[in-house]
Amino acid sequence: MAVRNHRHQQWHFLLLLLLLITISSAALSGVSSEAEVGGFDYGEALSKSLLYFEAQRSGRLPYNQRVTWRDHSGLTDGLEQGVDLVGGYHDAGDHVKFGLPMAFTVTILSWSVIEYGDSLASTGELSHALEAIKWGTDYFIKAHTSPNVLWAEVGDGYTDHYCWQRPEDMTTSRRAFKIDENNPGSDLAGETAAAMAAASIVFRTTNPHYSHLLLHHAQQLFEFGDKYRGKYDESLKVVKSYYASVSGYMDELLWGATWLYRATDNDHYMSYVVDMADQLGGLSWAMTEFSWDVKFAGVQLLASMLLKEEKHKQHSKVLQQYKSKADHYLCSILNKNINGTNVQRTPAGLLYIRQWNNMQYVSTASFLLTVYSDHLRKSNTDLECHEGTVTPEEMLEFAKSQIDYILGSNPMETSYLVGYGPKYPIRVHHRGASIASYKDHKGFIGCTQGYDNWFGRSEPNPSVLVGALVGGPDHRDEFVDRRDNYVQTEACTYNTAPLVGVFARLIELEEQKLEEEDVSLVATYKR
Repeated sequence: MAVRNHRHQQWHFLLLLLLLITISSAALSGVSSEAEVGGFDYGEALSKSLLYFEAQRSGRLPYNQRVTWRDHSGLTDGLEQGVDLVGGYHDAGDHVKFGLPMAFTVTILSWSVIEYGDSLASTGELSHALEAIKWGTDYFIKAHTSPNVLWAEVGDGYTDHYCWQRPEDMTTSRRAFKIDENNPGSDLAGETAAAMAAASIVFRTTNPHYSHLLLHHAQQLFEFGDKYRGKYDESLKVVKSYYASVSGYMDELLWGATWLYRATDNDHYMSYVVDMADQLGGLSWAMTEFSWDVKFAGVQLLASMLLKEEKHKQHSKVLQQYKSKADHYLCSILNKNINGTNVQRTPAGLLYIRQWNNMQYVSTASFLLTVYSDHLRKSNTDLECHEGTVTPEEMLEFAKSQIDYILGSNPMETSYLVGYGPKYPIRVHHRGASIASYKDHKGFIGCTQGYDNWFGRSEPNPSVLVGALVGGPDHRDEFVDRRDNYVQTEACTYNTAPLVGVFARLIELEEQKLEEEDVSLVATYKR
């Protein structure tokens, strides 16, 4: 026994020696960047990304609020209309509560937990992810005041953008707007149904009563959206300049039905996804983006993931058509399509969809690539594109390259995730962060006073908007860190939400690589 223990200690010593030699070699070679030494700290990035949602909270903040420069706000939201609409999220750097992007944010956060809950739990971040989801769904429950009524927005962009002040000081209109039978909004109803259905899956085990409540609301909202069809921005002109539903409502109806099927396993919703596939554009739209507005790629990907299940063989023809569209999206992201249908890239390799807030498309693409690569890996298949075959490992590696660009592996050598790394945007276009914290400076700051005294400053924001993913660089990889450059320096909840799942998966990948390295070192020692 003593001999065995001696050999065990000797092996540990040699293993430690090998690791020290490896680290010393890296140091002597002059390698200095975080990416080159050992990659980025995805655990830190994950923690910070979840912190961001606390900075975006509206309403009465809880006792365990970690972003301490924020305070209560919007405590009379809905009062004018006789409804309690306190809570929810500000979408970006202003204080309007827009229902459509908020719901998409919650859907994606929920999907992240569904796919990578174990990884989130192992890092200690699952509780924060659940809190971020529940902050949104609690608000949706309030906003869904009757089966065919959903409050779509609180505040309006015109008066809100006229002022530059902290949410705690708001003097702008907090008028609320709703959709109902006479003013339909199938897109908003469908997306909110998707969010609540996805969240019901998340809370099924830990909070079954709440899960059931969410599912009840989701089913009512879907029926409402499907029965009374129309675009919400046609009913509510106030949203048109900010979150117009360019893609229409057809994608959200399919999206909502897909998530309701996942939440209930009810064939009624599966039949809807299959029978309405062609009529609602699920089989005709070949996409190159996935966003708060355009959900077709998400629907197509989720539907194609059902193909492997035996019980869906009767629907295989339609599901295969969904899959061909999902493959088109993924192949366009991976630069493997033909006829000019690939997504443009910057010289340094960042996906580039459009000038304004391009990072939202990078984060959603990375998320879908990550989820689908896991699906392909588990089913032992590859992605077949016009320009060649892509393995699941290659898909995940490309997603990782986009995330590494975000975290600092780019020509500007800056992290576009605020608060991460040695260099990141310090003049984020964000009212609350750019003005002295209410906790430190309780004196009232008026509507235009913020513009006069704070907006034009060249100094860094007084508060760091940790975890915010800003709009990012232009098509030449160039970025100007100015508060008035909202195209590049404004962050949104739906930018950061997809990163949560990708960070969780990359943490798993890093752990897997470390295990493989340990096995390799042991094998080397034994030889």
